[in-house]
Amino acid sequence: MSKKILFISGSLGLGHITRDVALAGEIRGLYKDVEISWLAAHPATVVLEERGERLLPEASLYSDDNVPAEESARGHSLNLLNYMLKARSAWENNVKVFKKVTEKYGFDLCIGDESYEISAGISRSPEIKKSPYVIIYDFLGLRATTMRPWERAGVYIGNRNWVRIDSMRPPVADLILFSGVEEDIPDRRFGPFLPNMRRFAREHYSFAGYMLPFKKGFNSADKGSLKKALGYGPNPLIICSIGGTAIGREILELSARALPLIKKTLPEASMVLVCGPRLKDPGLRSGDGMEVKGYVPELYRHFAASDMAIVQGGGTSTLELTALKIPFIYFPIEGDCEQEISIADRAARHRAGIRMRYSKTTPETLAEAVVKNIGQKVRYEEIPADGTRRAAELIGRFL
Repeated sequence: MSKKILFISGSLGLGHITRDVALAGEIRGLYKDVEISWLAAHPATVVLEERGERLLPEASLYSDDNVPAEESARGHSLNLLNYMLKARSAWENNVKVFKKVTEKYGFDLCIGDESYEISAGISRSPEIKKSPYVIIYDFLGLRATTMRPWERAGVYIGNRNWVRIDSMRPPVADLILFSGVEEDIPDRRFGPFLPNMRRFAREHYSFAGYMLPFKKGFNSADKGSLKKALGYGPNPLIICSIGGTAIGREILELSARALPLIKKTLPEASMVLVCGPRLKDPGLRSGDGMEVKGYVPELYRHFAASDMAIVQGGGTSTLELTALKIPFIYFPIEGDCEQEISIADRAARHRAGIRMRYSKTTPETLAEAVVKNIGQKVRYEEIPADGTRRAAELIGRFL
């Protein structure tokens, strides 16, 4: 008899669903008698439908975290607490949907990727947990990015709840998987009278290593052949991507203004602006070495074919580019503690990428950075890229 798994792909953008689909593939490869059903919202549903995955009908009721995030953004900045306040009703709804589907379908295991609202719901009402529950994180703890008292108080309350839920007995989650390594977690307290983050994670989490959608050595093939297979010419190629939310239009506009300046030094250079599935009308048009695209499946293949990338400071894109050893410039969303602190610190430790601040960058300074670094051989730190299989093996105890 097959094991029925509910996979909840939460959080923002496309990075999480990319690794979730890869993890689902590993689980199916290791454990033959499994049946995986999905709860997710747009744009994760785009990937699931494209892959032919089984999306539950109730997914149409599942609230989209991207909406409150996009509503909270102001240009290339995002206040985390404003987003969390706007998202509360969406999270409450998602707990109701979770309760409904687990009662209806009788799953043997639930896996949630950053499904914080489900963990909080279980902590308040343990009876809604009908089977073992696994949650996946790729960062730990909130950090204030300003000195505003209300923001610092909100961060403290958020961290206190994080500690409370993840240390409850009996546990809310039967397994907490961390997509990364111990060094990704700050060796500091969550806040006054709260535990040290790294020691807390060591006690409560299992470290899988980095969960990527490709195997080690994927980019060892000839770059020219990969460019040709993807429809690109042999000229220097710059890929610009803002990920799976509508936040980041400004990076695309800045990159487009920088291209004519780049072409003064590199006249054969071409640029692809990847707007993603949610930025409906970026106001940019293809022409003169620039191509504008919407959603691009398996974007990592295009990263591997590129000579330079310009991206938002998202966790997945920066990690993929690090593993692929592609020169890249990244712009963390200003005010987003995950991108400005957690992801930026990880990239710095890996000696990967060039961090720039959107509010301080002009087309001229961006063009200068591209010309200086495009096509250069990088010396990024080698990273453990077998996390997807390791995570599947750890989940195996429930299968």
